Amino acid sequence: MQVLRQTVPGGASAGIEALCLDPTRLPARYSVPDEGTDSGDRSIDLFDDRLVIRRTVGGARMKLQLPVTAYRGVAVRIGDGAIHGTDKVEVVLAHGDPSLNVPLFVATDGDDVVAQWQLWARRFALPLLVIEPDGAIREAFERLGQVVLGRPGPRRRRHSALRARRPMALMRRKAGGAVAGRAVHREREIIARS
Repeated sequence: MQVLRQTVPGGASAGIEALCLDPTRLPARYSVPDEGTDSGDRSIDLFDDRLVIRRTVGGARMKLQLPVTAYRGVAVRIGDGAIHGTDKVEVVLAHGDPSLNVPLFVATDGDDVVAQWQLWARRFALPLLVIEPDGAIREAFERLGQVVLGRPGPRRRRHSALRARRPMALMRRKAGGAVAGRAVHREREIIARS
């Protein structure tokens, strides 16, 4: 299986300033800054069902292979950008351990963030999450299992003019049976002649 390098993140060493992966073109390989490593970054291989994180800490090379189902969901987070007074919007694959969070989309403007957030959540079949400024993770919408809860629709009106009409299912005509195979009774025909 060939791993494609979709994008080369640029920007300051403090963090990623622009990253835009295509969810329809997996597998992908890219690097993200990681302060806990010797080289200052880690390599991520993203596949349809799993991801591989490679990094070097204290001279020891590590390779973590995690299934996508080990992650809590796809989260959106707003942080400070490299330029003073700007915000950075990130879509990340959120794990219970914040050091295993994986960025999927990073931009300085929030134009495409909702579309990317929903695309990645649909791609991995994970819930939509929001990371609060204090680091707490919450679900964006209430859910009951895999079903998103919402407001119920309006009740049907019972005082409609069509309420007393015969149902369509009863107005349909029955299809006739096949003629072949039926018993035919031979009788003399009575014909009136003048």
